[in-house]
Amino acid sequence: MIPASPVSQGTQKTSDARLDLRLGAHDKALLEQAARLRGMRVSAFVRSAALREARDVLAAEAVMLSPAESQRFIRALNRPLELNSRLTEALEQLTGVP
Repeated sequence: MIPASPVSQGTQKTSDARLDLRLGAHDKALLEQAARLRGMRVSAFVRSAALREARDVLAAEAVMLSPAESQRFIRALNRPLELNSRLTEALEQLTGVP
C-alpha cells in the first residue's frame, strides 16, 4: 500500500512534479465550471479529484485484517511447509527433480 505523502494530504503548497493531459474542449469546460463552483483553480480541482480517486482505488485494494485475523495469518506464515503429494508432484514437474 502506498503511504499518504504530504502532497496527497494537501499539506504541501508547492509541487515539483508535473502531470500533463490532453482532453476535449467540452471536458475542459466541464472541469472549469466545476472548479469555479468550488472556488478553486482548475489545476487544484483536478489535482484534488485525481488524488481522491487514487486513494479510493488503493483503499479498495487494501486487505484489512482484525487483530485476531492478523495473528492467525502470521501463525500460518510461520508454520513449516508441509508438502502433500499434489504439491510434491507439481514441484517435480516444474523442476524436473524427483
